[in-house]
Amino acid sequence: MDVGSPRPPKLLDRLREAIRTRHYSRRTEEAYATWVRRYIVHHGKRHPEALGAPEVAAFLGWLATAQHVSASTQNQALSAILFLYREVLGRDLGALPSIPRARTPERVPVVMSRGEALRVIAELGGAPRLVAMLLYGSGLRLLEALALRVKDVDFDRQEVIVRQGKGRKDRVTMLPVAAREPLTGHLAEVRRLHQADLARGFGRVVLPFALDRKYANAPAEWR
Repeated sequence: MDVGSPRPPKLLDRLREAIRTRHYSRRTEEAYATWVRRYIVHHGKRHPEALGAPEVAAFLGWLATAQHVSASTQNQALSAILFLYREVLGRDLGALPSIPRARTPERVPVVMSRGEALRVIAELGGAPRLVAMLLYGSGLRLLEALALRVKDVDFDRQEVIVRQGKGRKDRVTMLPVAAREPLTGHLAEVRRLHQADLARGFGRVVLPFALDRKYANAPAEWR
């Protein structure tokens, strides 16, 4: 082997690259990487190339019978491993042997009353309170609220635009009236910090889909 030749990327790096190429969410990327790592460790750190359908079935069965995971967790592990083989290793595992399936217990969902939700929000302050208000009043998921940009909030129409939400779909939802004033004050303070960061040579954000290469100044724009 040529000493000067670059080393091939590690398996998990290849997995992450394949996920990002398909624009999956960051949460999916972390979940898939975790399941692939656990699959490898479970089989004595053997490379997945040396494993196949029987080992996949054994791992999934172990999750159900020994770890007592939920059905959704077992399905997520299966999706991660199938993605590894199909999209990274270029292998089709074919039909899997019979797998003990995790059961989803039937439970009545726990839903907070309006009063309970408002009391929880009242105990928060600063940015966490704003996030909680958007989760409750706009119906945003946690990562959707944390990923909001200035341009996604329309005060005139009282709307919030969610981009690349679940299923990689955009949608429009309402901006809670109670959140308008604190959000306006929060953005004013953030804009002051943004201007200070720009003056120091910083103040840039990450943009998806290589937009920073197409629009060189976009990462530093306030919107």
